[in-house]
Amino acid sequence: MFSETLFNIGPFNICLWNIFFLAIIFLIAAILRRIVHRLLKKYAKSANIAIEGRRVTWLKMLSQSVYLLAIYVAVLSFKFNNKDITFADLFKVKIINLPNFKLDFSDLLVMVSVFFGAKIIVNLSTLIISKRLQRSKNYDRATEFIYVQIAKYFIYIFSIFFCFQLLNITSLLLGGSAAILVGIGFGIQDVFKDFVAGFVLLFEAKLRVGDVVEITPTSKGSSKSQDTIVAKILKINLRTTEIQTREGNVLIIPNTRLTQEQVENWSHGSELTRFTIKVTVEYGSNTELIQRLLKQSALAHPKVNKTEPVIVRLADFAENGLDLELIFWADQNWDINNYKSEIRFEIDRLFREHKIKVPYPQRVMHVLHETKQSTQQ
Repeated sequence: MFSETLFNIGPFNICLWNIFFLAIIFLIAAILRRIVHRLLKKYAKSANIAIEGRRVTWLKMLSQSVYLLAIYVAVLSFKFNNKDITFADLFKVKIINLPNFKLDFSDLLVMVSVFFGAKIIVNLSTLIISKRLQRSKNYDRATEFIYVQIAKYFIYIFSIFFCFQLLNITSLLLGGSAAILVGIGFGIQDVFKDFVAGFVLLFEAKLRVGDVVEITPTSKGSSKSQDTIVAKILKINLRTTEIQTREGNVLIIPNTRLTQEQVENWSHGSELTRFTIKVTVEYGSNTELIQRLLKQSALAHPKVNKTEPVIVRLADFAENGLDLELIFWADQNWDINNYKSEIRFEIDRLFREHKIKVPYPQRVMHVLHETKQSTQQ
């Protein structure tokens, strides 16, 4: 029963035993890969070796090489019920046999080998790039990520075109799919823009992994308070970018948002940035005392820069009181809103201590009484 032929792959007869052997072989390979990975990781840990950077890549390469052995054993398993057929016969098996396109098993094996080799080259290039950049005194992990991503995309794209060339289908794809590409081009134009934007981000390196950015839409009519996003860049892919907001949410946004909208990079440029806290006090208040208290509250905070001047400015004679602005310098930090909040708490404490009041909105209403005199006729 188990030896009966279910179907044929070229000259090979496939029975239940073949399927069973294949399932067992790849199941053992998956288990063996995990065991190898854990043993290597355990050894590195016992030897006080940090599992980071290049060592992670070596672990991946060693553990994934188990599948090469599994593929070889899987091919040997076909000899169980096909003893008179050689491997050369297997390579000649036609998988696809069309008038304009033919695909042999050997072609499929070449494609698998090319992409597996591309993966190994990606891992090796990661090792080389990491090794060269870490020798530099100005080593930056974000820069390493950019070079690794560019190398990875270049290797995989080259592998795809190399396979097309081996199969002689480059001209077929370009000629036969021209009309189709024109038709679907309009539907995927936004996706294409995102791909182009991804290359721009990676090659320009103006925005890198770990940078804190403020993204403001440039479209008219948008409210900055509602649409502006302050986030940290986690990963830049070819089409999308992963960012983390202050609330801890991870967002995946198209790359065009980072190239077409206004983006302020807090991690570049000057380390110090000027911030403003607005305060309103009643008319008739002691402005000299208020000015001193506002400066005192800002300078009391450890994150406020003490070498730059702290300024209190009378911004306007407003409808409900005097509008003042407390201006100070601090690091452009991820937690700047928390720092502002702590300064506001100190301002509130000092105002209550010195009996300085923050006015409520006031409205004066005049009610007119009209008397109607009736005329008697």
